[in-house]
Amino acid sequence: MHFAELDLLRWVHIIAMVYWLGGEWGVFQTSYNVTNSALSLAERKRHMETAYRIDILARTGIVLLFPLGLHMGKIYGFVPVLENTAVLIAMWMFFLAWLAMTWAAFIKRETDLGIRITRTEELLRYALIAVIVWLALTAYMGSGPISSVEGTYWYPTKMLLYAGTLVIGLFLRFVMRQWTAYFRVLAAGPNPTIQAKLEKEIGQARIAAYVYWIMIAGICFLGATKPF
Repeated sequence: MHFAELDLLRWVHIIAMVYWLGGEWGVFQTSYNVTNSALSLAERKRHMETAYRIDILARTGIVLLFPLGLHMGKIYGFVPVLENTAVLIAMWMFFLAWLAMTWAAFIKRETDLGIRITRTEELLRYALIAVIVWLALTAYMGSGPISSVEGTYWYPTKMLLYAGTLVIGLFLRFVMRQWTAYFRVLAAGPNPTIQAKLEKEIGQARIAAYVYWIMIAGICFLGATKPF
């Protein structure tokens, strides 16, 4: 049963990773037209809508990767606390609620409610990043809920890289959230100040995206090779 369960989880994990990496590339390319002042505002907004629709799949992958990793870690024996069925179910319920919040923010993205949901989710990410870093560091020290010894340190290292991607993701989310606010101003007419802010933030986001992809590739490498 564990072999079949692990195979299923690994399959979903791979799909989530593919949507994450591919979705981020799609948003990256679409952003060029979002910031292109030579295009009409309507055309730019169409590209922004495309970016949001691509990004929701990437965000779905991001949210699912951590509980999938924890569930597989339970099977490997790295997360003994999840052997308790009630704890395992609670863990999945928490992340499914987080996923529901992510989709609610997407559906309401053009409204003030959507922006508030997004900001609430960002606060949740701050707490989650701190917890993941704590779990990984205590695993290295041989304490905490994650059980890791020599030969299995790839698991907490993978968690640290994931936490790092969440940090970068927060910045990228801030940039995309600002699109809605900036385009509300641009709808009233050309605004060089807002256009300059848009281009500056997108430029910074593109640099962050390259680091993001390197870290995602590192996570894939550790999961595939389990080198140490």
